[in-house]
Amino acid sequence: MTNLFDLSGRVALVTGANTGIGQGLAVALAEAGADVALVGRSAADETAALVRAAGRRAQLIGADLSTIEPVQAVVDRTLDALGGLDILVNNAGIIRRADALDFSEADWDAVIDTNLKSLFFLCQAAGRHMVGQGKGKIINIASMLSFQGGVRVPSYTASKSGVAGLTRLLANEWAAKGVNVNAIAPGYIATNNTAALQADETRNRQILERIPTGRWGSPSDLGGAAVFLASSASDYVNGHILAVDGGWLAR
Repeated sequence: MTNLFDLSGRVALVTGANTGIGQGLAVALAEAGADVALVGRSAADETAALVRAAGRRAQLIGADLSTIEPVQAVVDRTLDALGGLDILVNNAGIIRRADALDFSEADWDAVIDTNLKSLFFLCQAAGRHMVGQGKGKIINIASMLSFQGGVRVPSYTASKSGVAGLTRLLANEWAAKGVNVNAIAPGYIATNNTAALQADETRNRQILERIPTGRWGSPSDLGGAAVFLASSASDYVNGHILAVDGGWLAR
Protein backbone atom coordinates (compact mmCIF):
# COMPACT_ATOMS: atom_id res chain seq x y z
CA MET A 1 0.00 0.00 0.00
CA THR A 2 2.79 2.47 0.81
CA ASN A 3 4.04 2.13 -2.77
CA LEU A 4 0.83 3.79 -3.96
CA PHE A 5 1.98 7.02 -2.30
CA ASP A 6 5.57 6.85 -3.55
CA LEU A 7 6.46 9.78 -5.85
CA SER A 8 9.98 8.62 -6.65
CA GLY A 9 11.00 9.49 -10.19
CA ARG A 10 8.25 12.08 -10.62
CA VAL A 11 8.59 15.80 -11.21
CA ALA A 12 6.31 18.35 -9.56
CA LEU A 13 5.83 22.04 -10.34
CA VAL A 14 4.57 24.15 -7.42
CA THR A 15 3.63 27.81 -7.79
CA GLY A 16 3.82 30.29 -4.93
CA ALA A 17 6.42 28.00 -3.39
CA ASN A 18 8.52 30.47 -1.43
CA THR A 19 6.57 30.46 1.88
CA GLY A 20 3.50 29.20 3.68
CA ILE A 21 1.21 26.70 2.01
CA GLY A 22 3.28 26.49 -1.17
CA GLN A 23 6.41 25.69 0.78
CA GLY A 24 4.62 23.05 2.85
CA LEU A 25 3.24 21.36 -0.25
CA ALA A 26 6.58 21.40 -2.07
CA VAL A 27 8.38 19.85 0.89
CA ALA A 28 5.71 17.16 1.34
CA LEU A 29 6.00 16.15 -2.32
CA ALA A 30 9.79 16.05 -2.03
CA GLU A 31 9.63 13.91 1.11
CA ALA A 32 7.44 11.49 -0.85
CA GLY A 33 10.13 11.30 -3.55
CA ALA A 34 9.39 13.98 -6.15
CA ASP A 35 11.83 16.47 -7.64
CA VAL A 36 10.28 19.93 -7.50
CA ALA A 37 10.29 23.08 -9.63
CA LEU A 38 9.64 26.02 -7.31
CA VAL A 39 7.89 28.96 -8.96
CA GLY A 40 7.43 32.40 -7.44
CA ARG A 41 7.93 36.12 -7.81
CA SER A 42 10.58 35.98 -5.10
CA ALA A 43 13.26 33.32 -4.82
CA ALA A 44 12.23 30.22 -2.91
CA ASP A 45 15.71 29.61 -1.54
CA GLU A 46 14.53 28.30 1.83
CA THR A 47 12.08 25.91 0.17
CA ALA A 48 14.80 24.72 -2.20
CA ALA A 49 17.07 23.95 0.75
CA LEU A 50 14.30 21.92 2.40
CA VAL A 51 13.62 20.00 -0.81
CA ARG A 52 17.32 19.21 -1.20
CA ALA A 53 17.54 18.19 2.46
CA ALA A 54 14.89 15.58 1.62
CA GLY A 55 17.28 14.23 -1.00
CA ARG A 56 15.44 15.59 -4.04
CA ARG A 57 16.31 18.05 -6.80
CA ALA A 58 14.96 21.59 -6.63
CA GLN A 59 14.77 24.03 -9.54
CA LEU A 60 14.07 27.71 -8.83
CA ILE A 61 11.96 29.46 -11.46
CA GLY A 62 11.24 33.16 -11.09
CA ALA A 63 7.88 34.14 -12.58
CA ASP A 64 5.17 36.71 -11.95
CA LEU A 65 1.86 34.96 -12.54
CA SER A 66 -0.17 38.16 -12.43
CA THR A 67 -0.19 37.71 -16.22
CA ILE A 68 -0.15 34.60 -18.39
CA GLU A 69 2.98 35.71 -20.24
CA PRO A 70 5.43 33.44 -18.34
CA VAL A 71 3.18 30.38 -18.22
CA GLN A 72 4.61 28.40 -21.12
CA ALA A 73 8.16 29.31 -20.14
CA VAL A 74 7.53 27.95 -16.62
CA VAL A 75 6.48 24.59 -18.04
CA ASP A 76 9.33 24.55 -20.56
CA ARG A 77 11.95 25.36 -17.91
CA THR A 78 10.64 22.58 -15.68
CA LEU A 79 10.89 20.08 -18.51
CA ASP A 80 14.38 21.26 -19.48
CA ALA A 81 15.78 21.38 -15.94
CA LEU A 82 14.16 18.33 -14.37
CA GLY A 83 13.43 16.18 -17.39
CA GLY A 84 9.68 15.83 -17.04
CA LEU A 85 6.45 17.09 -15.54
CA ASP A 86 4.08 14.73 -13.73
CA ILE A 87 2.47 16.91 -11.04
CA LEU A 88 1.25 20.52 -11.13
CA VAL A 89 0.23 22.34 -7.94
CA ASN A 90 -1.45 25.68 -8.63
CA ASN A 91 -0.96 27.46 -5.31
CA ALA A 92 -0.05 31.04 -6.29
CA GLY A 93 -2.75 33.52 -5.34
CA ILE A 94 -3.50 36.98 -3.97
CA ILE A 95 -6.38 38.64 -2.10
CA ARG A 96 -7.79 42.17 -1.96
CA ARG A 97 -10.23 43.35 0.70
CA ALA A 98 -12.90 46.06 0.46
CA ASP A 99 -16.66 46.38 0.77
CA ALA A 100 -18.46 45.28 -2.38
CA LEU A 101 -19.91 48.80 -2.77
CA ASP A 102 -16.39 50.25 -2.94
CA PHE A 103 -14.45 47.47 -4.67
CA SER A 104 -12.27 48.73 -7.52
CA GLU A 105 -11.86 47.34 -11.01
CA ALA A 106 -8.10 47.23 -10.48
CA ASP A 107 -8.45 44.99 -7.42
CA TRP A 108 -10.97 42.82 -9.25
CA ASP A 109 -8.68 42.32 -12.25
CA ALA A 110 -5.53 41.72 -10.18
CA VAL A 111 -7.09 38.87 -8.22
CA ILE A 112 -8.94 37.25 -11.12
CA ASP A 113 -5.87 37.42 -13.37
CA THR A 114 -3.60 35.74 -10.81
CA ASN A 115 -5.97 33.32 -9.09
CA LEU A 116 -8.05 32.17 -12.05
CA LYS A 117 -6.73 33.23 -15.46
CA SER A 118 -3.11 32.26 -14.88
CA LEU A 119 -4.21 29.08 -13.11
CA PHE A 120 -6.26 27.99 -16.12
CA PHE A 121 -3.53 28.69 -18.65
CA LEU A 122 -0.93 26.93 -16.52
CA CYS A 123 -3.28 23.94 -16.35
CA GLN A 124 -3.57 24.16 -20.13
CA ALA A 125 0.18 24.32 -20.73
CA ALA A 126 0.91 21.48 -18.30
CA GLY A 127 -2.13 19.58 -19.49
CA ARG A 128 -0.90 19.51 -23.08
CA HIS A 129 2.26 17.77 -21.90
CA MET A 130 0.42 15.43 -19.53
CA VAL A 131 -2.22 14.43 -22.07
CA GLY A 132 0.57 13.80 -24.55
CA GLN A 133 2.32 11.41 -22.17
CA GLY A 134 -0.96 9.82 -21.10
CA LYS A 135 -0.70 10.62 -17.38
CA GLY A 136 -0.44 13.44 -14.90
CA LYS A 137 -1.80 14.95 -11.71
CA ILE A 138 -3.04 18.53 -11.35
CA ILE A 139 -3.86 19.90 -7.89
CA ASN A 140 -5.47 23.31 -7.71
CA ILE A 141 -5.64 25.21 -4.43
CA ALA A 142 -9.22 26.23 -3.80
CA SER A 143 -10.56 27.76 -0.56
CA MET A 144 -13.36 27.68 1.98
CA LEU A 145 -14.71 30.46 -0.25
CA SER A 146 -15.12 27.92 -3.02
CA PHE A 147 -18.06 26.78 -0.85
CA GLN A 148 -18.99 29.94 1.07
CA GLY A 149 -19.48 33.60 0.21
CA GLY A 150 -17.34 35.41 2.74
CA VAL A 151 -17.41 39.19 3.12
CA ARG A 152 -15.31 42.03 1.69
CA VAL A 153 -13.44 39.74 -0.75
CA PRO A 154 -15.63 39.68 -3.88
CA SER A 155 -12.90 38.97 -6.43
CA TYR A 156 -11.26 36.35 -4.20
CA THR A 157 -14.58 34.55 -3.69
CA ALA A 158 -15.30 34.69 -7.41
CA SER A 159 -11.83 33.39 -8.25
CA LYS A 160 -11.91 30.50 -5.80
CA SER A 161 -15.43 29.53 -6.85
CA GLY A 162 -14.07 29.57 -10.39
CA VAL A 163 -11.14 27.35 -9.38
CA ALA A 164 -13.61 24.73 -8.14
CA GLY A 165 -15.57 24.93 -11.38
CA LEU A 166 -12.49 24.70 -13.59
CA THR A 167 -11.24 21.73 -11.58
CA ARG A 168 -14.44 19.87 -12.39
CA LEU A 169 -14.43 20.91 -16.05
CA LEU A 170 -10.84 19.85 -16.64
CA ALA A 171 -11.48 16.57 -14.85
CA ASN A 172 -14.38 15.93 -17.22
CA GLU A 173 -12.20 16.59 -20.27
CA TRP A 174 -8.98 14.88 -19.20
CA ALA A 175 -9.89 11.97 -16.91
CA ALA A 176 -10.15 9.53 -19.82
CA LYS A 177 -6.76 10.78 -21.05
CA GLY A 178 -5.01 9.72 -17.84
CA VAL A 179 -4.84 13.13 -16.18
CA ASN A 180 -6.40 13.59 -12.74
CA VAL A 181 -7.51 17.12 -11.87
CA ASN A 182 -8.54 17.77 -8.27
CA ALA A 183 -8.28 20.56 -5.70
CA ILE A 184 -7.47 21.10 -2.05
CA ALA A 185 -9.52 23.65 -0.13
CA PRO A 186 -7.53 24.74 2.92
CA GLY A 187 -9.26 26.00 6.02
CA TYR A 188 -7.66 28.58 8.31
CA ILE A 189 -3.93 27.93 7.99
CA ALA A 190 -1.34 29.74 10.12
CA THR A 191 0.91 31.55 7.60
CA ASN A 192 2.25 35.04 7.04
CA ASN A 193 -0.92 35.83 5.09
CA THR A 194 -3.12 35.15 8.12
CA ALA A 195 -0.86 36.72 10.75
CA ALA A 196 -3.16 39.74 11.17
CA LEU A 197 -6.15 37.49 11.87
CA GLN A 198 -4.18 35.46 14.40
CA ALA A 199 -3.05 38.65 16.13
CA ASP A 200 -6.62 40.01 16.38
CA GLU A 201 -7.75 38.57 19.72
CA THR A 202 -11.47 38.78 19.00
CA ARG A 203 -11.32 37.47 15.45
CA ASN A 204 -8.88 34.72 16.41
CA ARG A 205 -11.22 33.55 19.18
CA GLN A 206 -14.21 33.56 16.81
CA ILE A 207 -12.30 31.48 14.27
CA LEU A 208 -11.13 28.93 16.81
CA GLU A 209 -14.65 28.58 18.23
CA ARG A 210 -15.89 27.61 14.74
CA ILE A 211 -13.17 24.99 14.05
CA PRO A 212 -14.05 21.62 15.62
CA THR A 213 -10.39 20.69 16.08
CA GLY A 214 -9.92 23.91 18.06
CA ARG A 215 -6.72 25.03 16.36
CA TRP A 216 -5.38 26.71 13.25
CA GLY A 217 -3.97 24.41 10.61
CA SER A 218 -0.34 24.44 9.55
CA PRO A 219 1.02 24.07 6.00
CA SER A 220 2.20 20.58 6.93
CA ASP A 221 -1.42 19.59 7.58
CA LEU A 222 -2.00 19.89 3.83
CA GLY A 223 0.93 17.69 2.88
CA GLY A 224 -0.82 14.35 3.16
CA ALA A 225 -3.69 15.51 0.95
CA ALA A 226 -1.23 16.76 -1.65
CA VAL A 227 0.76 13.52 -1.69
CA PHE A 228 -2.47 11.51 -1.98
CA LEU A 229 -3.74 13.56 -4.93
CA ALA A 230 -0.31 13.51 -6.60
CA SER A 231 0.14 9.76 -6.23
CA SER A 232 -1.22 6.56 -7.74
CA ALA A 233 -3.43 6.24 -4.65
CA SER A 234 -5.82 8.79 -6.23
CA ASP A 235 -5.97 7.36 -9.75
CA TYR A 236 -9.78 7.06 -9.57
CA VAL A 237 -10.32 10.44 -7.92
CA ASN A 238 -11.39 13.08 -10.44
CA GLY A 239 -12.90 16.55 -10.08
CA HIS A 240 -12.93 16.42 -6.28
CA ILE A 241 -12.50 19.42 -3.96
CA LEU A 242 -10.86 18.06 -0.81
CA ALA A 243 -11.43 20.31 2.21
CA VAL A 244 -8.61 20.23 4.76
CA ASP A 245 -10.19 22.50 7.31
CA GLY A 246 -10.25 20.92 10.77
CA GLY A 247 -13.99 20.42 10.33
CA TRP A 248 -14.86 24.05 9.51
CA LEU A 249 -17.41 23.17 6.82
CA ALA A 250 -19.00 20.51 9.03
CA ARG A 251 -19.86 23.01 11.78
